[in-house]
Amino acid sequence: MLIRIPALLGPEALAQARALLAQAPWEHGAATAGTQARQVKHNEQLAPSGAHARQIQSLVLDALQGHPLFFSAALPRRIFPPMVNRYSGATNHYGAHVDNAVRVVPGSDGERVRADVSATVFLAEPHEYDGGELVIDDTYGEQRVKLAAGDMVLYPGTSVHRVEPVTRGARLAAFLWVQSLVRSDEQRRLLFDLDMALMRLRERHGDDEDTVRLAGTYHNLLRMWAST
Repeated sequence: MLIRIPALLGPEALAQARALLAQAPWEHGAATAGTQARQVKHNEQLAPSGAHARQIQSLVLDALQGHPLFFSAALPRRIFPPMVNRYSGATNHYGAHVDNAVRVVPGSDGERVRADVSATVFLAEPHEYDGGELVIDDTYGEQRVKLAAGDMVLYPGTSVHRVEPVTRGARLAAFLWVQSLVRSDEQRRLLFDLDMALMRLRERHGDDEDTVRLAGTYHNLLRMWAST
């Protein structure tokens, strides 16, 4: 399930993030890659413990807090703290890979997050760089994603994906993983579709008897499938 969350970062937060990126120190991205991914990862990242990364991390986490579309799609239990990367020049692509299933939170005492849902928050406008599409192998074939600055895309952590070479400019993004209350992507998709239908029904009919019954079905399915 691929879900776009438009304007996750509003104009003020996005401007702050871009100002931080303009003066940020970069290091090679292989430092945080797994064994397989390290062979195909050619980008730069901000050190997770650095001041610039931490400030951008806070902007993204604040935007996610209580966001209804994010909660409905991801059903978050834990969120791996966002990291920041750049694709440009010689470090301009990331070959096909699958994200590590379990991530250790940097600076923690071994805290682990299961990567059920992957997410990218775009921090550069599409016209500022050529190439750099996030290409995700979905059940319906390849999906090519290149969104406006401030937009987020969510997709299953089980997906094979890559970032196409950037041939002009710089692709800047924050990325993170979510451990969901519901591990199965198929079950999350059903719950998301049901939740969206409920929202539309409430807009048309309010909380009538049928809407209340359907809401009960949603929560009973979540109760059946969720792990807390």
